[in-house]
Parts: sequence; structure tokens; C-alpha cells
Amino acid sequence: MPDTSTGSDTGTGSTRRDTARPSRRAVLAATAGLTAALTVPAAADAADGDRRLRGLISRMTLEEKVGQLFVTRVYGHSATAPDQADIDTNLKELGVRTAAELIAKYRVGGIIYFAWAHNTRDPHQIAALSDGIQRVSLDQPRGLPVLIATDQEHGAVCRIGKPATLLPGAMAIGAGRSRSDARTLGRISGAELRAMGVHQDYAPDADVNVNPANPVIGVRSFGADPDAVAALVAAEVRGYQSAGVAACAKHFPGHGDTSVDSHYGFPVITHSRELWERLDAVPFRAAIRAGVDSVMTGHIQFPALDGSGDPATLSRPVLTGILREELGYDGVVITDSLGMQGVRTKYGDDRVPVLALKAGVDQLLNPPSLDVAWNAVLTAVRNGELTEDRLDESILRILRLKARRGLLDHPWARPDRIGRTVGTKAHLATADRIAERTTTLLVNEDRTLPFDPRREQRVLVVGADPASPSGTTGPPTGVLAAALTELGFAATALSTGTAPSAATVDKAVTAAGNADAVVVATYNVTAGSSQRTLVDRLLATGRPVAVVAVRNPYDIAQLPAVRACLATYCWTDVELRAAARVLVGRVAPRGRLPVPVQRADDPSRELYPIGHGLTY
Repeated sequence: MPDTSTGSDTGTGSTRRDTARPSRRAVLAATAGLTAALTVPAAADAADGDRRLRGLISRMTLEEKVGQLFVTRVYGHSATAPDQADIDTNLKELGVRTAAELIAKYRVGGIIYFAWAHNTRDPHQIAALSDGIQRVSLDQPRGLPVLIATDQEHGAVCRIGKPATLLPGAMAIGAGRSRSDARTLGRISGAELRAMGVHQDYAPDADVNVNPANPVIGVRSFGADPDAVAALVAAEVRGYQSAGVAACAKHFPGHGDTSVDSHYGFPVITHSRELWERLDAVPFRAAIRAGVDSVMTGHIQFPALDGSGDPATLSRPVLTGILREELGYDGVVITDSLGMQGVRTKYGDDRVPVLALKAGVDQLLNPPSLDVAWNAVLTAVRNGELTEDRLDESILRILRLKARRGLLDHPWARPDRIGRTVGTKAHLATADRIAERTTTLLVNEDRTLPFDPRREQRVLVVGADPASPSGTTGPPTGVLAAALTELGFAATALSTGTAPSAATVDKAVTAAGNADAVVVATYNVTAGSSQRTLVDRLLATGRPVAVVAVRNPYDIAQLPAVRACLATYCWTDVELRAAARVLVGRVAPRGRLPVPVQRADDPSRELYPIGHGLTY
């Protein structure tokens, strides 16, 4: 993501009003009635706090109550003056021009930021957008602060890129096996998000990834050992919430064993109830014990938990029977995006939000048509399918969360803290050190690694260059080559892609003739992948070859002839730079596999078990 460093909007006076930093007097004036109605003194008990919140709910109109249940996207970098292209998209998808119009029309309780919605240009712009949203919402009759959220998992899923600090993803943290690092990740990320006016992060992922073919979770999970995953989930929850940001454990009841992506299909989890208790439930129990503010549902069918064929998002037995009653969770339950195919297969978009609320959901995330979903809930209350008391239950939970995270006292961003919080040298250095503790050396025959500049001065870096997932510099081959050059090598990059052609493989082999060593970045290697051909042909040159699996550690099972292989678990800059330092021995590899790698020729047998990892 480019760093435009605009700091504030330009243009009309109304635009400046959207982005100007409110004075302390203006903030106090705008929120005086709200604070009196909602702020719960530290010494007050929960019952007294709830009475105050219920008093506010009692003054809401039905339409305002319905709006509080929704969290939606909106396009543009400004709450009042987005670019014309974003105005056009808002009109097409939401029927409004701006975030300000969206809030005035639907009184939504939450907004989710995306890079593709052009919400996240740079930290000061994000802070100005956040404050513009809050100002518009608080200016409404009985106005409430908006819960602003995003997906900042780190690793493969991030919405806010540089100059924010980007840390290793979950499976990398799983390889490092450090609760302290997981907690630090949450604390750093939470502090940076809060400075930009983001109050809720849809992280951590609490799924236990036991299926190497999982196309939607994979490296977003901490690993395959439920107890290890649970410990890291709890630590990250505590880190985020210590920084004043609501964490979110996802995707209940567990999305770790599927070969179907719920964005595009309807996965079925075939675990028995007993296996669910021993595997999938363990991290969610830990998150609940850690006081997690919110839990996100999965658009998955889980017959052992509910035989109706409904997705868990719409299942009362799963959400109320198990999550609420058996696990004792009384925090906010939010759906995964209602635009995903997994929740739209069985019911229409007008039924999904109503059924979700009947199942026990509190927040309805990003419906494909906000107007259809909002009106469907309103109609369901008016015709008696949903009661207003049922809405009040969810709104109370949402307001408790907002109060707990300080929105009812101070919903504003903290732009004065951005320079000393977001992407600071200390945070970036911490990210580098954490990454070094996660890089995993899987194979190192004949001491191929570390490379020595006196022996392997000229290094060719080839391989896959998937698009950066989180606004980092990229591409991976270029980042690796630049890092190796900084470490004293003469490194060059040659992108060969995820499916190199015969001509591309020939070009790489020719280039290897002028190198002393070769690094190959692999990405999701399969049995039929031409990445295997690339690696085999490079090995045949006789040059030392080191493979860096930049996403799934399972790549090594398809590359039996490789004599040196690292796993980074993601291809963001921080992980690739750490891998470069390991390749040359600047730091010793310390990561251990958080998932088993099965043999390619016999998947019933392990090639490398959980905990495998070499060092120098």
C-alpha cells in the first residue's frame, strides 16, 4: 500500500471539518450527555453499569436498534469527501454517497476498514477518517460512537500496511512457540490500531489447522496442536485488549479441517462431537477464559453439532446451545462476512441476518446488501418473528464492549500518538526479532547452510512472487535479494512465478550458471507443479540450492531431493528478511514446526512431526 502521507483531507470547509482534530472542549461538549449516560465508574458493579446502558437502549428508536447490529464496509478515505470513484461505488453497493450518509440513514453500530475500499492510505488519513465517522455518528440524535474494526491478523491477512508495523503471522508465531511474543504482537498491533481510531481487530484465528489442503485457514492458524494453539490465542487476546482494542477469536466452532473455502463454497466439518471437544473447542475455551471481547462465527456445516444442515452462523444449537450455554460465553458474537458463499447457499440474503439473530448472533458483518439485510431485520421485528427484547440483548452486549474499550469516554483516534506509536523503530525491531525466532530450518544436508560470502558470493534468487498480502514492499524474490545484498552478498532476483514455463525454467538454469548459490522461493507446491521441475533442474546444476517455502511448510514433501530448506510461513518482508539472516548464519534458526508434514507418497505417514526444526 503506498504511503501518501496526506495527513488530512483538502478541499471544502466541510471536508476540513471531517478531518480536523477536535479540541478537548469540543470533545467534552459533544460527549457530555453520552458520558453521563454510559460511563461506568470503576467502583460501580456490573448491574449498575447495565442499568445505565439499558437506559440508553430504552431511548432508541427501533430503526436505531436495528442499525446498531450491523458492521459494514464503506468506500473512501474520508467520511464526508471521498473520491468520486468511491462515491460511485457507495451509490451502487450501499445507496449512499459517503460514510456520513450511511450513518445518517442506517445508524450502523460498526464499520470495517479494507484496503480495497480505500480506507487505509496512511496512518494520519486513517485517524482522520475514524474521527470523521465518530463525529458524524455523535452528531445524530441519541448518537453513539461507532465500533471501527479491521482484519489485522498479520502474516497473510492485513488491511493496514506500511508504515504500520507488520508482524509474523499466526503459524510463524506457532513455530516460535512463545506466549510472550504472541502477547507482544497483540500489544504492538493494538496500540497502533488504537492510535488510528480502530477499536476492534478480527484476530486471533483460533482454528486448529489439521488439514494441509485447507485453502482458507492454513498459515492463518497457530498450528495443529490444540493446546499450543490455545496458549497462543489466549496470549494474543490479552495483548490486544491490554492496548484497548477488542480481540476476536474466529471461526467458531472451528474451521481448521476443510478443503473448501467458505468464501466460495459451503464447507462440511466431519469431526465427531468428541473430537471437537478435544481439538476445535480447546482454543475457544482458552480465549473465553482470557476474556475475549468477541467471537466470530464460521460459515461451516458441522453435523456432529447440528444435524440441520445449517451453517454454524445460523445455528441456534451451535451459537446458543454450545457457545453461550455450554461454554458460558456472554460476550459479543459476530458473523463472518455475510457476503461469503458459505452462508448464502441455503437461504436468501433477506433471511440470513434474521436467522443469525435467532441463532444468537449480536453483530451482522458486511451483508452483500445492507439495505436488504437492515430492512429484513426491521420487518422481522414488526411482524413478530424477532422481538425487540431480543435486539436489546445484543445491543447491551455491544454497548458493554464499547464501554469496556473506552469508546464511551473517548472514541477519537490519537493522531498525536501516531508518530511515536505507529511503525516506530522499536516496534519494527521487535518484529524483526520475533521473526528470527520463527524461521524454521527443515533440511540441511551436508551443511549446505549457512551460505558464506567468501564461498557463495554471487547468489541468484528465483521463484514465486505472489502479491504482497499486507502492503509490504515485495516481491519476495526482490526482498530476499535485497536483504542478502545488505548482508554482504552479490544477490540478483529472477521471478519465475508459481507455475514457471519450460522457457522460464531454462532461463533460471542459465542464470544459475553465473551464480555461486541459488535460493528458490516456493509457494504451495503440489505434485503436478512446475515449481518441482524448476527446483530439480537447479539442483542438477551442482550449485548449492536452498529452498525457502514462503507460505506452507508442506512444500518440502514435494521436493525430496532438496538438501536445504527453510519455512517462513508467509511472504511478508519481516519474515523474508529474517529468512535471509538465517540463510547466511547471521542468526541461528530457532523455529519448530507447529504442524506435521506428511509424506507425499504416503500421507498416512509423517515426514516431519510437530516440533521438528534444525539449527546451526
